[in-house]
Amino acid sequence: MFRRTRLVLARDTGTSTAEYAIGTLAAAAVATALYVVLSGDTVASALADLVQRALSVRT
Repeated sequence: MFRRTRLVLARDTGTSTAEYAIGTLAAAAVATALYVVLSGDTVASALADLVQRALSVRT
């Protein structure tokens, strides 16, 4: 009886699916955070300034 119980409890059915779900949620959270940060005015103006300085030629 204990052997059958151990075999039933030792199964990892669904573990991979749960791990993929957690990984997908974490990736979506990181993507959302990056979108919020990068779509802000501060970052956009800093990037525009950086590009402007890189493209300007000082003689």
